[in-house]
Amino acid sequence: MTSFDVVIAGAGHAGAQAAIALRQNGFAGSIAMIGAEPELPYERPPLSKDYLAGEKPFERLLIRPAAFWAERAVTMLAGRRVASVDPAARTVSAGGEAIGYGELVWAAGGSPRRLSCEGGDLAGVHAIRTRADVDALIGELPGIARVVVVGGGYIGLEAAAVLAKLGKQVTVVEALDRVLARVAGEPLSRFYEAEHRAHGVTVRLGVQVEALEGTDRVTGVRLAGGEVLPADAVIVGIGIIPEAAPLLEAGAQGGNGVLVDAQCRTSLPHVFAVGDCALHANRFAEGALIRLESVQNANDQATVAAKTILGIEAAYDAVPWFWSNQYDLKLQTVGLSIGHDAVVTRGDPAGRSFSLVYLRGGRVIALDCVNLVKDYAQGKRLVVDGVAAEPALLADAGVPLKEIGV
Repeated sequence: MTSFDVVIAGAGHAGAQAAIALRQNGFAGSIAMIGAEPELPYERPPLSKDYLAGEKPFERLLIRPAAFWAERAVTMLAGRRVASVDPAARTVSAGGEAIGYGELVWAAGGSPRRLSCEGGDLAGVHAIRTRADVDALIGELPGIARVVVVGGGYIGLEAAAVLAKLGKQVTVVEALDRVLARVAGEPLSRFYEAEHRAHGVTVRLGVQVEALEGTDRVTGVRLAGGEVLPADAVIVGIGIIPEAAPLLEAGAQGGNGVLVDAQCRTSLPHVFAVGDCALHANRFAEGALIRLESVQNANDQATVAAKTILGIEAAYDAVPWFWSNQYDLKLQTVGLSIGHDAVVTRGDPAGRSFSLVYLRGGRVIALDCVNLVKDYAQGKRLVVDGVAAEPALLADAGVPLKEIGV
């Protein structure tokens, strides 16, 4: 049986950063990274943006070139998925082989949530999570005129923007009454809804998908009530299911992900979890248990786990941040707007450069900044420190955020 001092399950942002941080902090032991995909670790956010648009080749998505991993003696076990974990024996089963570990870093991410309705498995139904997902979609694009995007979150809207620019007839179907409903306040939702409509995208809100129609390949999306939207392809962007089953089956605490403490340790000895699948208490969510699906979270948690393995004191307490590119709009978010009781608009959305400042109990908890990098950079301090600020002052775009609460 092959054994390594550290085994990293997952070769995305979190897995890659765990290996990088171990070496950067002086770890001299053996490291193996097990990845379900055949590729080296690569950036996922561009998949629904530049890569789908054909503006960035895959080589530019690689987090590090092959030589980097070889020089740092990181063994890459690609094309394998960890099927089970034996915490007593300190082994994982991957690709039919038992692999021993001293410490296990679980960075397996998640898999796209699929439509459970009739027709959900037809050809022409796509997710956007891996290179293979997007390559399959790109390969079909020449024969596609009409696309239905199910889900009005970031992935769905980013894909819709790219496909609209490519000249496709795009319809976004969202079950809730606004796009981005789970992650942003209503003013931002309405702004992006209007932007997509202005670019020729049809946005259908408050509608449920009843079934996908077609014999072998999808031909339409049937909504509750019977209406059928013709479709040559369907993109499903309704979130992910955290890849946690092997750890939960091994006895780890969790449910919607794997529960970790501030050092990213699971309840299993010598087992850490980081990234999309790590369920953790977050002070920016008032201590609630949440998962964060972001590059920032993946990198920061992976670094904490690596330092903890090395005996270096570390705790995860980073402010969450996210971004989204749609058309010529760059959205940058810092903090979590969950539970806000007030929202202040800085600037004029009609000018396509503005910020929304979210407050709870009079204190700043998050900002959404559209084409306004300065507010994003200066607003981070307000969120980290929970600064109490007068709405009228926040609303005055002539007052730099760096001057508020000082």
